[in-house]
Amino acid sequence: MFPQQTARAAGGGGGGGGGAGSGELYGSSYSTPAPAYPQEKDRKTTHRVKKPAKQSSFDDPAFRDGYRAAYATIYERNDYAAAIEQLHALGRDDQPNVANLIGYSYRKLGDYKQSQVWYERALKADPNHVLTWNYYGLWQIEQGNRDAAQYHLSRIAEICGTSCDEYRSLAAALEKPPGTSLVY
Repeated sequence: MFPQQTARAAGGGGGGGGGAGSGELYGSSYSTPAPAYPQEKDRKTTHRVKKPAKQSSFDDPAFRDGYRAAYATIYERNDYAAAIEQLHALGRDDQPNVANLIGYSYRKLGDYKQSQVWYERALKADPNHVLTWNYYGLWQIEQGNRDAAQYHLSRIAEICGTSCDEYRSLAAALEKPPGTSLVY
């Protein structure tokens, strides 16, 4: 890592949040980290180089429209298989919101192995993606891994505190007796 990038890399990422319950389509704290560019140490320039503007996938109208359609397919129509196809068609599987919704859809279809793969992919892309920590925590509860779900809850608390929707949702699920059906 180059010295100029150390401070940027050490800081936390944005996170995702919100989801169906908050009324926010993309989450309350969506962010995409700025791209890091290597710096050449001994090269001097006589002019200022303009850095590219920070862009989000959501700045692309085609992506935004496709994401909204997949989101509606999941949360309004509960057609998880179709949503997975729509999300893959966006061509941005490593975007944390996309990977998280693919994981959520696989979980709702009962494919826990694929769901886990996609939740971990979302967290690799953004370790502070709050909604993924929430959904993956619910996945842990459904698998009987209450200690792991408790860890996910602690990560959510570190990222957005104990009053955010994601924290309250997972905390409420953890308060239910083991084996209780979760409704979310």
